[in-house]
Parts: sequence; structure tokens; C-alpha cells
Amino acid sequence: MSEIVRKYYDENAEQEWKRLQDPYSKIEFEGTMYLINKYFPKVGAVCDIGAGPGRYSIELIKKGYNTTLLEFSNKELEIAKEKIQELDLVAEAFHCRDARDLSVFTDNQFDALLVMGPLYHLINKEDRRKVLEESYRVLKPNGVAIIAYINSWGAIKAGISEFPESYSNIDALYKYLGEQSLSADVGFTECYFTTPPKALEEVADAGFDIVSYAGVEGFAAGFSNEIIKLYNENPEAYMNIVKASAENCESPQFRDATEHLHIVVHKNRK
Repeated sequence: MSEIVRKYYDENAEQEWKRLQDPYSKIEFEGTMYLINKYFPKVGAVCDIGAGPGRYSIELIKKGYNTTLLEFSNKELEIAKEKIQELDLVAEAFHCRDARDLSVFTDNQFDALLVMGPLYHLINKEDRRKVLEESYRVLKPNGVAIIAYINSWGAIKAGISEFPESYSNIDALYKYLGEQSLSADVGFTECYFTTPPKALEEVADAGFDIVSYAGVEGFAAGFSNEIIKLYNENPEAYMNIVKASAENCESPQFRDATEHLHIVVHKNRK
């Protein structure tokens, strides 16, 4: 990942901690936790690759996993250390490094992996391949990983409420129907959007077996303004939507059109 991406997350580290607390992003969080609870082994060593400020790592530690954090942004990692310490929790290790190089870990070290974030920002296919191959290497045979991408098909839907002005250009709108590599001038920083078929193919080509995939915002995807309004005006209805969206995030009728695509994979014993 580039220094542009590192700078963005260093400068927005505190905001990234707060992000998953907002009413709409909480749906993403709960969808991800649903997949963790459903597919991860009940015990073992887990590495959170692209751990950010530690939101998911904290939950993994609470569940009893021996949790290692790896994060590109030192500022994000410092927040994770502080938050984990404040909660009197203990992580196995903290590593500030690029996800393309996991040489600090041995082969077959982890029972499960979260790979959430690195693939959002690697524009070159070869770089994404390095992340996937390294993740495969450090995962134990029979291990499980959840690998995340930003989904173009969900982004075009979300854009109706979040950035409709960009749709004044029909060519720009149609770009969201396929792969996109965005510069920092266009995206929130340098970022990569793709479609579910392309993401699934990329992950399978790295050797993983696809178990399932999900759109973690579920049927609530693209309705951020409405979700926030509901959170303020009808908390009971809001919580029902959060729960039902998470529990149905793998449903075919929803999963191809959400912003965050999570692919659940398995490493076969060979």
C-alpha cells in the first residue's frame, strides 16, 4: 500500500475508531460479527490483517481467541493498543507492517484470519495476489478466513444518497458497474472497487476454497440516511433491521449489491 493510504489512515485514525459506531456502519459491523460467529473455529489463534483501531480484534479477544493485530497505520495501531489496554484485555501481538509481507509469521500459524481493509487499497492485481498468497501461507490447513472487498455494485446504489452529484456524468455512473481503481483525488484515498464475480475469482485463484460470501449491510445497503433517521426516531425498528440484515447477509437476493463484500474461505489440508 502507498504512503498516500498510510497518511490517510494516520490522519483519520480516530474517525476510523468512531466509524463502526455510527448507526449505518453498525450494520456492517454486526454482519461481520455474524460471519465470525458462524464460520470461525470456537478457539484458536486468529490474525486480524488490516486491524485498524482494533474494533474486531477487541471482539475476538473477548471471545477467547489468541488475537494478533497487523496494521499498516501506526496511528491506528496505537489506538488499538490503548483501547485493548483500557478494557483490561490482552492481545497476542501487534505488528505495524504491510499486508503484502507477512514474513513475521510462520507457515500454517493461524486457525483463522480476518483480511479486511488491505484489498480495498491495492490497485495492482499483483499486489492483491501477494496479500492473498501470504494469507494462504500463514493459515493452517482446515483454517478459515474472511476476506473483504469494496463492491462496485453496492457503491453505485449507495451513491444515490451519498454522492448523487457525480451521477451528472453518465460515463462516471456506468464506471461503478465494473472494476475501479481510484486515485486519492477521486476516492476517499487510493482505493480499489470490484464486482463479486471478479473478487470471487481472484480469491479462488490464490488457492482458497470458497465457503460462502456475504454483503454485510444486507437488505439495508444504500439506505444510510433512512437508517440514521430510523435510529433517531424508532430505535426498536432500527435494532430489528440491524439484526435481520446481519442474519440475512448471505442471502443471494441481497449480497451482490452491498458496499462491503465478505468472502468466507477455507484452506484445504494438502
